[in-house]
Amino acid sequence: MIHPILLCGGSGTRLWPLSRKSYPKQFARLMGEESLFQASARRLSGDGFAAPVVVTGDPFRFIVTEQLAQVALAPQSILIEPAGRNTAPAILAAALWLARSDPEAVMLVAPSDHVIPDADGFRGAIRAAVPRATAGDLVTFGITPTRPETGYGYLELADDADPRATTPQPLRRFVEKPDAARAGEMLASGRFLWNAGIFLFTAKTLIAAFRSHAPEVLEPVSKAVEQARTDLSFLRLAEDAWSQAPDISIDYAIMEKADTLSVMPYGAGWSDLGGWDAVWQESGHDAAGNACSPGATAIACTNSLLRSDSDGQQVVGIGLDDMMVVAMSDAVLVAPMTEAQRVKDAVAALKEKGVPQAVQLPRDYRPWGWYESLIRGDRFQVKRIVVNPGAVLSLQSHHHRSEHWIVVVGTARVTVEDTVTLLTENQSVYVPLGATHRMENPGKMPMVLIEVQTGAYLGEDDIIRYEDVYARR
Repeated sequence: MIHPILLCGGSGTRLWPLSRKSYPKQFARLMGEESLFQASARRLSGDGFAAPVVVTGDPFRFIVTEQLAQVALAPQSILIEPAGRNTAPAILAAALWLARSDPEAVMLVAPSDHVIPDADGFRGAIRAAVPRATAGDLVTFGITPTRPETGYGYLELADDADPRATTPQPLRRFVEKPDAARAGEMLASGRFLWNAGIFLFTAKTLIAAFRSHAPEVLEPVSKAVEQARTDLSFLRLAEDAWSQAPDISIDYAIMEKADTLSVMPYGAGWSDLGGWDAVWQESGHDAAGNACSPGATAIACTNSLLRSDSDGQQVVGIGLDDMMVVAMSDAVLVAPMTEAQRVKDAVAALKEKGVPQAVQLPRDYRPWGWYESLIRGDRFQVKRIVVNPGAVLSLQSHHHRSEHWIVVVGTARVTVEDTVTLLTENQSVYVPLGATHRMENPGKMPMVLIEVQTGAYLGEDDIIRYEDVYARR
């Protein structure tokens, strides 16, 4: 049995404005109706695969459970990192958790934001690599390069390795991201593969590798797992111990030091969607090489990406060549395709200016659903709120604002102080300042309401929670 370990951290800043810290790219529907996370989970499921172990951060825990439920998958466990510490601590925590019940467990570690079109072919490559993993190798997956890419690290094959083999091959070394000239040389040599950041090994083998090569990671992460506590359906790693773990990748901590390495070549299509240029490459193109979303129109454009990710917003490009234009309701990105890797610099610049769009989407996702602000002015704000079937908001009150709720779709059960009311479409209720209140959706379809807030202060931190089924503080 292969145990998928899905890594769900990171902020995906190169895909801003669609990907932001509050809702990074793995949860977005970048390439079709499923999110990248959902596609990754489905790809690593089925015959021979155990339920996934997900390693993620606290803000995303309910997004993970909701998106897995949408594709009819249940996690084996969801480990919550108190803070991001890069891939080495995250992967080790999953190995230690698995080793509690089965030290020989075979782990397939994969980022949750990659695109691999041939799921069956990839699962076949994984199965072909299992014998080397069970024999004690640390197996990494290497992608057959198709261009002199400077955004990826590389894997150099040993002299006797076959880059087109269908079984794991001996690996000489890991290579840092090259410049353009060196990338061209490596592509021409035929001796290098892209480093996909996907690994296969047993829990026992990985733990032994940390014991030999990175004991400074093993000790705090072991304590964080030992002292972990259960919170609803999640396992929270101990914060104090976790904070002592170094911020280091699995490549630096283990892979570049180990001598039991092999690489599984894979050439049937892969992308880490590391920038909008990669999204353009993986998208369908028109005769002029343009990739346009349904809300975008290209006129006399060539080799460009035009994308609208807001309902009712149209994007029109005229005479563009090799450009990327991505529009959302609160932010627009326009840049040459050659500058795709510099989008992260734009995010850094916006953060420095204190611009909320740098990290926060206009739509705020919560355990019970989501909301977005439609308009905000002096002493008032109007929101659209969507509550999932069966979901319940916390019992709460506010010091500085009152609220009016108008149901526009579905049915809401509303509690205001001691009064419980069932509201249907076009009905409303008033929540006075300071009143304890709660809203829930008793129906089987999403419930939508419009909330009008009035008051001197309308910040999200003006919430006093008395009860919460999601155990939020």
